[in-house]
Amino acid sequence: MKFISTRGEAPVLNFEEAVLAGLASDGGLYVPETLPKFSADEIASWAGLSYQELAFKIISPFVDGEIADDDLQAIIDKAYSSFRHNAIAPMVQTGHNEWVLELFQGPTLAFKDFALQFLGHLLDFILTKRQQKVAVMGATSGDTGSAAIEGCRRCENIDIFILHPHNRVSEVQRRQMTTVLADNVFNIALAGNFDDCQNMVKASFRDQSFLPEGRQLVAVNSINWARIMAQIVYYFYSALALGGPARKVSYSVPTGNFGDIYAGYLASQMGLPIEQLIIATNQNDILHRCISDNDHSKRELSQSLAPSMDIMVSSNFERLLFDLYGRDGAEIQRLMSEFESGSMVLSDAALKSARALFSSHRLDDDGMLRVIASVYESTGYMLDPHTAIGVAAAREKRNNTDTPVVCLATAHPAKFPEAVMKAGDFGEPALPHHMKDLFVREERFVELENDQSLVQDFINKRL
Repeated sequence: MKFISTRGEAPVLNFEEAVLAGLASDGGLYVPETLPKFSADEIASWAGLSYQELAFKIISPFVDGEIADDDLQAIIDKAYSSFRHNAIAPMVQTGHNEWVLELFQGPTLAFKDFALQFLGHLLDFILTKRQQKVAVMGATSGDTGSAAIEGCRRCENIDIFILHPHNRVSEVQRRQMTTVLADNVFNIALAGNFDDCQNMVKASFRDQSFLPEGRQLVAVNSINWARIMAQIVYYFYSALALGGPARKVSYSVPTGNFGDIYAGYLASQMGLPIEQLIIATNQNDILHRCISDNDHSKRELSQSLAPSMDIMVSSNFERLLFDLYGRDGAEIQRLMSEFESGSMVLSDAALKSARALFSSHRLDDDGMLRVIASVYESTGYMLDPHTAIGVAAAREKRNNTDTPVVCLATAHPAKFPEAVMKAGDFGEPALPHHMKDLFVREERFVELENDQSLVQDFINKRL
């Protein structure tokens, strides 16, 4: 299995190289040269598999023998051993043919655990084999940081630096990152928003000359192919639970950086019969505007009660565009350059192709609060703000009520108590037992200005 850049000018890599590279040297993102395809009969034969067994079936074609099967299964088993629910990704019914897929059963209560627990163990295996030490650098709008830290904190070959936008993540999200006092964990509260953090990470990957000799950066953001790959699994898992592949399933996905829903797109390309993928956004609605009105223009970022979606530059959208434009790297270079100037317009053919599978919906804070309240009052089930936007999008945009729609629950409601308590007199959602003392744990982080040289100097001096 070979991996190529969406911009067509970076070296072709194998699986392990792509995992370590993160961002391609030409500024693009790595994608598989070809996708594995599964027949309906083959998918149906997986119906009785555990989540871990299914993950091996989905992931192994991408690894293509670079890691021995026994080692790969061991990595997968370790990744999901810390999840609190034996089903790993259980489902709850919230309406007629409407299901919530609970992706918050991992150690940091967010869907990012699915990819980052796997990535941490994968990196540890690869780096130990290569006798190599690296620096992980990542940006977070709230959940990626804690999941990445949890995945990497015990890795002897990794020092991890996570940038979060200062005062723009929830207190629970911040404390999940800053109370991990391991010697190889460094939290940076950047003066700015998530896009500022993400831009700094991308710039640092393009020019790594600030690092000490012998070190390289590794990405934990969803620009890293291994993260997307791991997320494909729960689409197959949930579809099988609902009668797939004999029965089509639709998905509603709250998304900011487009990685989670892009994994669903890949599942459909690999043979899973997905009827519809619904992009659910908050008021930072660039993805909704693009799909609905062909308006992919940057606007001022608005701080919301669903902060993990407060993103204006959706990195993984480039991977979808690569397919929509016939895998033409030069055309993607042109589009991304156009977007850097503030806006890009999709061709009629590309937009038509996207709309064949994707729909979209936008919901502001007030609408989201109403959904949390109404779902709780009708079912007794509590949604976090991001998941509430996904449920609203499913109810507004699903094409066919005879087709099951799965709403991806991206976080536990206790991560966003402010939003939940604003929605109604429900009381503060309780943290799980293993986090009961979160608010009394010691914190450790540094506040830095939005200055690339300042951040890079901080990293250099700690390696």
